[in-house]
Amino acid sequence: MKLKLILTSVSMFLVLSLHAQETNAPKFGKGLFNLVGKDSTFSMKIGARMQFLTISQWNSNKDGLYNPEASSLVRRARLKFDGFAYTPKLKYKLELGLSNRDISGASEFTHNSPRYILDAVLKWNFHGNFVLWLGQTKLPGNRERVISSGNLQQVDRSLVNSRFNIDRDMGVQLRHHFKLSDKFIVKEMFAISQGEGRNVTTGNLGGHQYTSRIEFLPFGNFASKGDYSGSDLKFEEDAKLAIGITYDLNNNAVKNRSNQGSYMRNDVGFYETNISTWFIDAMYKHKGFSLMAEYASRDAKDPFAKNSDGSLTGDIVQVGNGLNLQTGYLVSKTVELSGRYTSIQLDENITGKGSEKQYTLGLSKYILGHKLKIQSDVSYLDVVGKANNLMVRFQVDIHF
Repeated sequence: MKLKLILTSVSMFLVLSLHAQETNAPKFGKGLFNLVGKDSTFSMKIGARMQFLTISQWNSNKDGLYNPEASSLVRRARLKFDGFAYTPKLKYKLELGLSNRDISGASEFTHNSPRYILDAVLKWNFHGNFVLWLGQTKLPGNRERVISSGNLQQVDRSLVNSRFNIDRDMGVQLRHHFKLSDKFIVKEMFAISQGEGRNVTTGNLGGHQYTSRIEFLPFGNFASKGDYSGSDLKFEEDAKLAIGITYDLNNNAVKNRSNQGSYMRNDVGFYETNISTWFIDAMYKHKGFSLMAEYASRDAKDPFAKNSDGSLTGDIVQVGNGLNLQTGYLVSKTVELSGRYTSIQLDENITGKGSEKQYTLGLSKYILGHKLKIQSDVSYLDVVGKANNLMVRFQVDIHF
């Protein structure tokens, strides 16, 4: 019922806005339309995007492939609204997720309701190069997570991201940048958030989460913010490099993957422990070639969740590290070959889980850049102590 109400309201808004709009619609991929107030005190760009995904996979051993599975789904379906209010120095972004994968994860802390809101954030450039963010949005964590799912080089993000990312949360962020020389740019980011992920509505358990990130761009900015976009679709004439370092501390965390994963319950409520996460990443692009590298590491003050009497609950913080190396080359302006190597090393003595290694080859056809593309990839997952896995994926991505 709530979804129907949201879709009806959005549809009515779109119809009325289109009727009121006097300018022509934007080009494909630039939003459904742009609104600007007559007195220039506000603007709003409205866009939509969808991803249609098909997956086939098999377990494998020395005798061959077995246990085949196949599925098709709407991987993502989203509405996006962004612009400025009152002054161009006060920007906003609202993004709603409509697919099951977008809105899953309801709990008593989200009132057992679908989690429609992905981003709802204000960005205030209050002085010079200082920008204050307020609301729910992605934390300044690993580069691959901050890259939009619509701008990925392969069908989806790596296992390093799925195991270690710190995703979205509610809080405040302070961002700043300065130049060391004519080209050398340094960007600083700091965030304080609730520490339990997005759409929590019933208060805050445990402590808070503190995230700091610094980035170095020695050769200047990438074209079209390419340091946060997969593939070198702009064919950078001069080599561009971005290096980022993030440290995240979730004080008295109550989830087993910092602000992600499952809650660690015990006999008096919730087990709390400090969880720290490091990310080191880099993006390099030059003339159609791209290379992205990421290292992640998570540790905890005491990873074993306990009851008040010291007995173990069975919940364990997922401590360990991961490495992801990904590269691609555009053999033409619209066709790209890519490869990825991912290694996950959770602490086996703590988590009881063995190492994982995944090898991925991808092929992408960019009809209109990331706004309209067809992607496919083949992955082989080697897991210690478990059946290996072969996976083939095919995805169509469209952005209005």
